[in-house]
Amino acid sequence: MSILLGILTFILILISVALVLLVLMQKAKNDGGAGAVLGGGMTESTFGADTGNVLSKTTINATIAFFVLSFLLYLGHLYQNRHSDASGGVGLPTIEAEASAAEAAVSAEAESANVLLPNLAAPAASAAEPTGEAAAGEGN
Repeated sequence: MSILLGILTFILILISVALVLLVLMQKAKNDGGAGAVLGGGMTESTFGADTGNVLSKTTINATIAFFVLSFLLYLGHLYQNRHSDASGGVGLPTIEAEASAAEAAVSAEAESANVLLPNLAAPAASAAEPTGEAAAGEGN
């Protein structure tokens, strides 16, 4: 499916470039502007006296192809995203790890990088509480 979407995207880019060139080649109603720069008068010798109709029809057909192809690409991407999520094929992998293993990995990385991390374990006796020896020494 992704190869088809890539090919259709390439065709869409080609149609886009062709559409821009077709619009710029058309002769303006006042015979000036970008149509004259890109050979608006020269297209009559190429396509004959009916140049306006040929370029107009080609522009309309290219515009229809552009919108149809854009919509098909949109639907193709929706289809690809929905089916990749349901089957679990192309989506992002999920990694399951125990909390203790994750903590050990983080602390090992921190030690190797010399980074100080807060202690994640349960706090020991706090320094504000006097221990038994310190409390006994204060009474003398």
